[in-house]
Amino acid sequence: MRLEVVEGEFSVSKVSGMHEVNLAVPWLFIGRTDAETSVVCLSAHAPVHCLAREDGWRAFRVAGQMDFGLTGVLAALATVLAQASVSIFALSTFDTDYILVKKENLSKALEALALAGHEVDWLG
Repeated sequence: MRLEVVEGEFSVSKVSGMHEVNLAVPWLFIGRTDAETSVVCLSAHAPVHCLAREDGWRAFRVAGQMDFGLTGVLAALATVLAQASVSIFALSTFDTDYILVKKENLSKALEALALAGHEVDWLG
């Protein structure tokens, strides 16, 4: 499987409401449930006022568009990373899956994925 490393450092934030989120930023993922609203974006654009914030994430994604019928893609990647003792924060969009790892674990994660047969490309 081909993976693409996304340029930039990311933050994961928990906000009290959408009024804290700048929807005009170039990279933004919002997860909203009945219990919380979470935001993932480049650290430079992270909400200033938030309930909690975790900085220092790097991201990579499965290259191209994935068919909804595919099974086990995220599980396979997560398994390789778990075996390498790399914790993840996973996101899925309509087209593909994204995995965030702490920046200090990026090299370790990419090495483990490459050893498992995945191709890694750097964007930017």
